[in-house]
Amino acid sequence: MNFPKRTRRQLLAAAAALGLGLGLAAPAVAMDKLSILVPAAPGGGWDQTGRTLQAAMQSANLVKRVTVDNRGGAGGTIGLAGFAGSSKGDPAAVMIGGMVMVGAIIQNKPPVDLTQVTPLARLTGEPGVIVVPGDSKITSMKDLAAQLKANTASVSWGAGSAGGSDHILAGLIAQAVGADVGKLNYVAYAGGGEAQAAVMGGHVTAGISGYNEFAGQIKSGKLKALAVSGPERLPGVDIPTLKELGIDVELINWRGIFGAPGITDAQKKALIDVLDKTVKTPAWQEALKRNQWADLYLAGDDFKSFLDADTARITKVMDGLGLGKK
Repeated sequence: MNFPKRTRRQLLAAAAALGLGLGLAAPAVAMDKLSILVPAAPGGGWDQTGRTLQAAMQSANLVKRVTVDNRGGAGGTIGLAGFAGSSKGDPAAVMIGGMVMVGAIIQNKPPVDLTQVTPLARLTGEPGVIVVPGDSKITSMKDLAAQLKANTASVSWGAGSAGGSDHILAGLIAQAVGADVGKLNYVAYAGGGEAQAAVMGGHVTAGISGYNEFAGQIKSGKLKALAVSGPERLPGVDIPTLKELGIDVELINWRGIFGAPGITDAQKKALIDVLDKTVKTPAWQEALKRNQWADLYLAGDDFKSFLDADTARITKVMDGLGLGKK
């Protein structure tokens, strides 16, 4: 059918406005706003993840306005409870979380857990790094393992929240070297900055965190890195793995993002679509390299399946180490 020129122009304009066929692509429209809750103190890995997402989304105009708020404590479970209670049905609210929160929930059994929010995506993974003060008499992982085995309680570990990935890693190391896991001396801190200060100040024997949180102090010599917990060495970083050193332990701390309870399938899909685009932006890809984060992106139902399986795995590990509350 032949339309008059004016009518055809009107049809094309209407189709473009509605994002319909006629060979025309729908215009890209940014999400209006997004609020990211980081259930931890500023400066740590979750905070870095939330603020990196904020920068990547806004630089690519995927979300017009992104805010980041911190509410730390109890391995993220305080922030989780607030998020679940105040954000129900809100498609513009998300929360950062990860293995640390899974462990804290298993240990503390709070009234609110991750089954009450909406899993969106696993984002990154980061091995732990074991450090001692730069002037410590302990100069190698062999030294630390020997002291840990001889007198477990004499080795104090300064790291993240009780029951989190750092705590699990300390317990696994103690177990692997034949130490008395029941006497593990673990000192929990709310954020990476506090743990770093405790190690550098000599208030604890050793520290555990993600490499990026300790990188500056390792390079300056104020901290000495003994080993990393990943399956292989970090690119461009001369720190051996625990397995290289004969300690049969491997652990990666994953981080992810969750939507509010009660959002619709369409709202969940819209959030995942934004995340799909965000993790492909130059800003996000550069951050992965800069922070030595492994790209573990896994979205939607696949992430939910992973979360269920990992929760079961961590429960078993924590029960075996005596870290879970019965």
